[in-house]
Amino acid sequence: MSRIGKAPINIPSGVDVKVEGGVVTVKGPKGELKQTINDNMEVKQEQGVLTVSPIVLKTKKDNAMHGLTRKLISNMVEGVSAGFNKDLEIVGVGYRADKQGNTLVLNLGYSHQIKMEDPEGITTSVEGQTKIKVSGIDRQKVGQHAANIKSKRPPEPYKGKGIRYAGEYVRIKEGKTGK
Repeated sequence: MSRIGKAPINIPSGVDVKVEGGVVTVKGPKGELKQTINDNMEVKQEQGVLTVSPIVLKTKKDNAMHGLTRKLISNMVEGVSAGFNKDLEIVGVGYRADKQGNTLVLNLGYSHQIKMEDPEGITTSVEGQTKIKVSGIDRQKVGQHAANIKSKRPPEPYKGKGIRYAGEYVRIKEGKTGK
């Protein structure tokens, strides 16, 4: 059995979990999330604790699906109760970000501005001009939107200019040496 899959999921107060057929619905103070689970997985709810177990454990895929299902449900519970954040930093002279309504406007050294709309359920905020915070209740959507923002100007290896995750280490290469 999967070590991750064996761990129980504690349900905090204010969070309501419903398991109907192959769909798990989680409602909390921040919103509602739904997830379709694998047919071979069984979710039980007892006294504020969720447990995920495989109906039949035959293959390696079943073992992997056990851990995956448990982690997806755990992320939903955490998302509707606390939410998820990704912090990005912009490094480079003249590189900056601005928020105009529902649109993130990036000036990244190109001849034009890059405008990115916030996806549904995701909010971005700009602190100063060089810090971007992406937040929402769905961990996958938050991470994907942060990765999309970073892809507009990933950090380059010689000066380190670009967009990076907060705390990310960018390895700087040595430049060309003369004779």
